[in-house]
Amino acid sequence: MSRSLIVLVFLGFFPWPAAAEVRVAVAANFAAPMKALATRFQEETGHRLALSFGASGQLFAQILHGAPFQVFLSADEDKPRRLETRGLTVPGSRFTYAVGRLVLWSPRVGDDPRARLAAGTFRRLALANPKLAPYGAAARDWLQDTGLWARLQGRLAVGKSVMQAFQYVRAGQADLALVAVSLVRDAGGVAWPIPADRHRPLRQDAVLLARGADDVAARALLRYLRSPAARSLIAEFGYALP
Repeated sequence: MSRSLIVLVFLGFFPWPAAAEVRVAVAANFAAPMKALATRFQEETGHRLALSFGASGQLFAQILHGAPFQVFLSADEDKPRRLETRGLTVPGSRFTYAVGRLVLWSPRVGDDPRARLAAGTFRRLALANPKLAPYGAAARDWLQDTGLWARLQGRLAVGKSVMQAFQYVRAGQADLALVAVSLVRDAGGVAWPIPADRHRPLRQDAVLLARGADDVAARALLRYLRSPAARSLIAEFGYALP
């Protein structure tokens, strides 16, 4: 290396890309895998993630009202697509990062949650708000398909997100819950999988928002979510891969 090039390097004319922080809106069902992914992403890239979790409908509304997110990981395809039509995303950046699975869960070991639901031997059934959360809408689909939706109206504990529905059971406010399999992965009890053809698809889309269009770290995160390492971790939490 010449003496002049050495001087240029030390003067900062060839700086390494600086680490940055990415503001990410994440559907509540994906909280646990996203925290694990964030740790690995930071270790590999140096970039940090500022994560905000909530029902997809709540996050969608916040983005419409100017919340400073750069990346949106929804629990469905619809909301990222609607943001596209409003010109609030980077064209061509949307993709499916996971396919969710809905389960009927009881915290009791050895329980048969399906039999309890059919027999009515429970106090309350928790689910996410169908108007805000895709998992709540899927839960309603299945309950309507089985003929239970109308019968159970007085026994539903409706949370703002699928995470809150899960917490209702953990807190003893409900006996059963219709939630994402990722939430009950390490919670014990019994989870009965709801057949995927009995509710709307839970294809979960990620998209680069217009605020992150020129952000190197935001683009790096979306690339990372499609990497073999990230996909493997997502599958470990019970998601199907697109």
